[in-house]
Amino acid sequence: MNRLTKLILTLSAVGSLAFFAACPPPPPPGVVFVRAAPPAAEVEVIGTSPGREFVWIRGYHRWDGARFVWAPGRWERRPHPAAVWVDGHWAHHRNGWYWVEGRWR
Repeated sequence: MNRLTKLILTLSAVGSLAFFAACPPPPPPGVVFVRAAPPAAEVEVIGTSPGREFVWIRGYHRWDGARFVWAPGRWERRPHPAAVWVDGHWAHHRNGWYWVEGRWR
């Protein structure tokens, strides 16, 4: 194999990897797509934590089937001391927007 062929194969492989790395993962089955983008998050006043084992879960806009509705934030007890909350978010897909649930990690 000559140098030009090796170079072409290498660039092709790198290009393929870059393409697949840039593609977002497919949405999970059964998600509901919303055509409109979600509104910006509302400003919330975060009260005093009920204790060290609690974490603030931010509010978010949920889809009620016809429009976005604000779901306010809340304090939630960690399931174990090292637990970290990963916020939910709206993800964009060619079919529209869909909600990715928050979770404990």
